[in-house]
Amino acid sequence: MKKINRDLYLNKLINRKENGMIKIITGIRRVGKSYLLDPIFKNYLLESGVKEDHIIKLDLEERKNKKYLDPDVLDEYIRSLIVDKKMYYIILDEIQKVEDFESVLNGFLHIANADVYVTGSNSKFLSSDIVTEFRGRGDEVKVYPLSFKEFSEAYSGTENEAWKEYLIYGGMPYILTRKTDEEKSSYLNNLFETTYLKDIIERNSVGRVDVLNSLINILSSSVGSLTNPSKLANTFLSNGIKDVNIQTITTYIDYLLDAFLINKSLKYDIKGKKYISTPSKYYFTDIGLRNARINFRQQEENHIMENIIYNELIVRGYNVDVGIVEIREQNKRKQLEVDFICNQSYKRYYIQCTLHLDEREKTLQEEKPLLNIEDSFKKIIVVKDDIKHWFTEEGILIIGIQEFLLNKNSLDL
Repeated sequence: MKKINRDLYLNKLINRKENGMIKIITGIRRVGKSYLLDPIFKNYLLESGVKEDHIIKLDLEERKNKKYLDPDVLDEYIRSLIVDKKMYYIILDEIQKVEDFESVLNGFLHIANADVYVTGSNSKFLSSDIVTEFRGRGDEVKVYPLSFKEFSEAYSGTENEAWKEYLIYGGMPYILTRKTDEEKSSYLNNLFETTYLKDIIERNSVGRVDVLNSLINILSSSVGSLTNPSKLANTFLSNGIKDVNIQTITTYIDYLLDAFLINKSLKYDIKGKKYISTPSKYYFTDIGLRNARINFRQQEENHIMENIIYNELIVRGYNVDVGIVEIREQNKRKQLEVDFICNQSYKRYYIQCTLHLDEREKTLQEEKPLLNIEDSFKKIIVVKDDIKHWFTEEGILIIGIQEFLLNKNSLDL
């Protein structure tokens, strides 16, 4: 396996270096948060002239560091290593394992020559209470599974081969170390069952594990479909499970969101300029985990593409919503869906994704919602076909999925 360069996240850490805030590195477990801090960020510091004894690193998951789970012991140990007035870089892996870690970290904020970086993986670490405790002095950096560009650069094969692999097994970094299909599927299944699911059940004292499992299966099978807790409850009812209420489903969805397993995309009325509270869409943080959950059975390439595009837009730092455009046809109101509305500062893009535009009727179908949007923000259709990008007469960008994902400037072509 080639070296995985996570330059996007490294640059985020570099930009935040010595900013007087606690850098909080978050993300799903096994996504590479520790690897980002050590060796990637640590090597950057060393190459920048920082001496090794001014980088204080502790992995709080390691048994040998068990004593440091006591907040007083951890605090005393870190302070004992700061012996001069030069800057010290403190890297604490899985800090949520330390009891009352908030007070420890807030204490480090008062050390003028301490620059603090921590990782965490669960909802406790990201609760509103923590935000309150940090009093606006916590700076979160979210780390995601490998983008297709990162994956293809580390993959030993052609870009087309990498794409076929990525569609099935996703971008969890360790998937690149597995050689056979059996090893890859086994890794993802074990990761889901023994790490993520187990964490959620234990951390939240889940009473209805059967319901949680069924909910994950339903969401896995309906990626890219609008839904809500009421609709999901009806699905349970139709499957003969009558004792599941909307509140339980809402709570369990929140558990999955907190564990970084899924993301939620809200529905937005483009002409009315307002959010519609329900229904929403749910996408998996890693498409390989989604595929593994349903035993690689439902391989609807259009839904998988949609999930991958959503993740790419999130990684690029956009807020992503599902759009609707209301039109009138034959004196009747009709709602057309826009797959994604992407917002970042003053920028906005409207994006449709489809497998092919091989027929005029299909092209008109995909163009229709975009052409009924009255503003002048850029409009894009992403297709599976490996094509050179081009523009329609109406100025809509048509671009192939691989070019879209591999070119970091693809939105601005």
